[in-house]
Amino acid sequence: MAKWKLALATALLAGCAGTPVAREPQVYQTRQPESVTLEDQQVLFWDEATRSDRFRRMEDYFAGTEVAAAPDPREFAAGEPFDGDTLAKVDAYLAEMNAAGIMVIQDGKVRLEKYRLGFGRDQRWTSFSVAKSFTSTLLGAAVKDGHIASLSDPVTDYLPELAGTAYDGVTVEQVATMTSGVAWNEDYADPNSDVARMLMIAPQEGETQSVTFAKTLTREAPAGEKWLYKTLETNLLGDIVAAATGRSLAEYAKEKIVDPAGFAGNLFWMTDLTGGNVGGCCLSIRLSDYARMGQWVLEGGQPSVPDGWFERAGGAMVDLGEGRGYGYQWWSYPGAFFGGQGIFGQYITVIPERRMVVAIVSNYRVATDADLAQTRMKLWRTLIEASGAAPS
Repeated sequence: MAKWKLALATALLAGCAGTPVAREPQVYQTRQPESVTLEDQQVLFWDEATRSDRFRRMEDYFAGTEVAAAPDPREFAAGEPFDGDTLAKVDAYLAEMNAAGIMVIQDGKVRLEKYRLGFGRDQRWTSFSVAKSFTSTLLGAAVKDGHIASLSDPVTDYLPELAGTAYDGVTVEQVATMTSGVAWNEDYADPNSDVARMLMIAPQEGETQSVTFAKTLTREAPAGEKWLYKTLETNLLGDIVAAATGRSLAEYAKEKIVDPAGFAGNLFWMTDLTGGNVGGCCLSIRLSDYARMGQWVLEGGQPSVPDGWFERAGGAMVDLGEGRGYGYQWWSYPGAFFGGQGIFGQYITVIPERRMVVAIVSNYRVATDADLAQTRMKLWRTLIEASGAAPS
């Protein structure tokens, strides 16, 4: 089998399997998928025990880069624990949803921290699409740094290979909000879907696999008029940031997220077959660093992004109905809060009115469905109600 013909789940992950290499202090060298079996690559088809084991050590199965923890990690003081009734409801949620850990920060203090499934404080857990919210934050950093002049710029200013394709005339902002109007199929269970095939495409010299696949797509609506969830577009957003800055996403994240947010552990970010970090998926960090990311976002993400960035990034740039919306790779929820989310139950939820952050990592028994979303919303409401009165 040619090395680019990865399994459906590998395409979903937007990652690249490979043999483990010696770990260096700052970076994992990119490696090609030569020795790990096809079965090992099929993340969607791992059984529950395999997921619980491998979600905490994806670097042993997929290529990527690792950047070091912050030189001055942020420490959280202990806060007031939640009452017994709330803790019982949280425990019931964790068991029902097969969660590996939860951390709740309010007013910069830890009100709840719990680990399950053999997962521990010093281990990492994969993010899946929570990585999208990291990529959009790096977009904000590139704007503030002047690498991207305007979100109204056409994507072809940064990815000229897309000239003459369905992305010609699409703006950076329309990619960030997934409103390009380009047709797409994100059905993870369909082996012929776009998301299944996008990283099975043969790499072409001088461009990422995402750009190569984007060239094959067609338009179904005028740019800016239709929202459609497309992992490819976050991959392209990452390609835009990398092209504009001349740096890998992991390297840029070290400066713009890991250090200012005060991460306590190293960050691992998967790469595709061309060696670039994949914007749409699969960085791995500690549970406490999910929380640190959320707290830093709650406080405005300084000094990395423009003032007020997260009011737009976490707002309803696209109205999805019933109080839900989509911003720059963040979801907004009924009740004026927002978050990043990934399949199998990974979340960073930011609740500004309560000055609260909820970080959860999980091993859902299925990747996602509507019932899981409703149960998750019930948990958030429970924590909001138990968090005390909102400021007047």
